[in-house]
Amino acid sequence: MGRDAMKAGENPCFRCRKEAAKYNDRLNSREGAAELLGVSVSSLADYELGITKVIPVDKVVLMAELYGSPELKAWYCAEECPIGRGFPMPSAELSSVERTAMQLLKQLRESDVQDVKDTLIDITADGVISEDERADLARILEYLDELIKAAGELRLIGEKVLGQSRS
Repeated sequence: MGRDAMKAGENPCFRCRKEAAKYNDRLNSREGAAELLGVSVSSLADYELGITKVIPVDKVVLMAELYGSPELKAWYCAEECPIGRGFPMPSAELSSVERTAMQLLKQLRESDVQDVKDTLIDITADGVISEDERADLARILEYLDELIKAAGELRLIGEKVLGQSRS
């Protein structure tokens, strides 16, 4: 996060805390939030201002749970974690449930799913992925990445609505 210091308002840790403050007045101030998180006020400020190079993962999980914002975990995995950056992750900026559901349903069109299944069968039937099958495999992987992102975002919205953040 600390690669380029950002304004607090642009930071997901800050935005999620302020959103949660609508329901928990102690989260209105950094002092109250820091106490609940078990960190110093200056550490929380550093997290929210993008000064800390890497926020400890246990603090991100704690913030996500305390703020009722599972999208913080997705943000961390997609933007901060050197391993997670290489994998498809749902967006940390949650869309509306309608938009997210439509994105997922678009990915699950019967004709698209059937095409992916048929192509995958053709590619893998002989147990070898030939040079001319690589482009089709790359297309399938892109399709799966978009499906994972859409399903993950719907899951985050569901967790937020149901009030149960899962690890």
